[in-house]
Amino acid sequence: MNILNNKGFNRFFNSVDIGVDLGTANILVFLKGKGIVLKEPSVVATDRETGKVVAIGRAAKYMLGRTPENIVAIRPLREGVIADYDITQIMLENVLQKVAGKSMFFKPRVMICIPSGVTTVEKRAVLEATMQSGAAKTYLIEEPMAAAMGAGLDVGESRGCMVVDIGGGTTDVAVICLGGIVVAESLRVGGDKFDEAIVRFVKKEHNVLIGERTAEDIKLGVATVSKHGRKAEVTVRGRDLITGLPTTIRITSDETYRAMIEPISMLIACIRSVLEKTPPELASDIVEQGIVLTGGGALLDGLAELVQEETRITTIVADNPLECVALGTGKALANLGVLKDSVFMENRKR
Repeated sequence: MNILNNKGFNRFFNSVDIGVDLGTANILVFLKGKGIVLKEPSVVATDRETGKVVAIGRAAKYMLGRTPENIVAIRPLREGVIADYDITQIMLENVLQKVAGKSMFFKPRVMICIPSGVTTVEKRAVLEATMQSGAAKTYLIEEPMAAAMGAGLDVGESRGCMVVDIGGGTTDVAVICLGGIVVAESLRVGGDKFDEAIVRFVKKEHNVLIGERTAEDIKLGVATVSKHGRKAEVTVRGRDLITGLPTTIRITSDETYRAMIEPISMLIACIRSVLEKTPPELASDIVEQGIVLTGGGALLDGLAELVQEETRITTIVADNPLECVALGTGKALANLGVLKDSVFMENRKR
């Protein structure tokens, strides 16, 4: 039997292409030929005494705010960048092994996203962490470019397009044309800041302390950023700051609107700033094509309507906004020649 005709052998020797959306809140992985194969919270639980990893992903997220003294559950990424290098490396290694296996000889090519405007040191940290996790070759792509590709926008054409990617730690706003980013700004405001705003509001208005998981439940369940948005309410539990005892309160959509005015105002200001810096010809294209929202924050009730009202430009939410960046990393790996070299950084094992 000719071993080269063995389909299983050929599949084994084919290079593995992996796209990773390394987000502050979630990590999504795209595998060439299969699509999104992994979606886990970016949380790791470790033992304080031994340093041993206890849980990664969904299991670790359930431990947030509930761990005994010897176990700590943390998010190794904050505001879109690595806050804990070692834990991030462990998380990436776990993810790559789940997706590509533990082969010692055939390492995957990995495309990983970063917020626009990160420093060279922050880029190097992501590259090194990915290489140490088992990648043969690592590319970096800025999140708004990946988001635009994942949303189905033709980034290589001569017509400009605008994307607003609202993640857990950052919001990236960019105008893209001819395979490159023309104007971009990165704002360290995202889903986490929305949660923090809700926690502060509940503490100030109700004298009750709630955790970040409860704030996230409020955001997903009843929150709105529009005066004309949904009308709902939810019952939540927390600790009364006066008595020190557990208590139950009701939070309404109107209250969440008031709670998130500050971070949402910053987001709108960032979008307006990018539009003000956009060349006239591209601005004309954007008026014609509209603004596309991606990322988990794009699902906030009333956000697309608010952006459209503030900019007077048609604004839509992309299909599967949570998966756009991960899908875009996969498309970018398949179209390296179409995009400008400046979009990518590369590192090779020596």
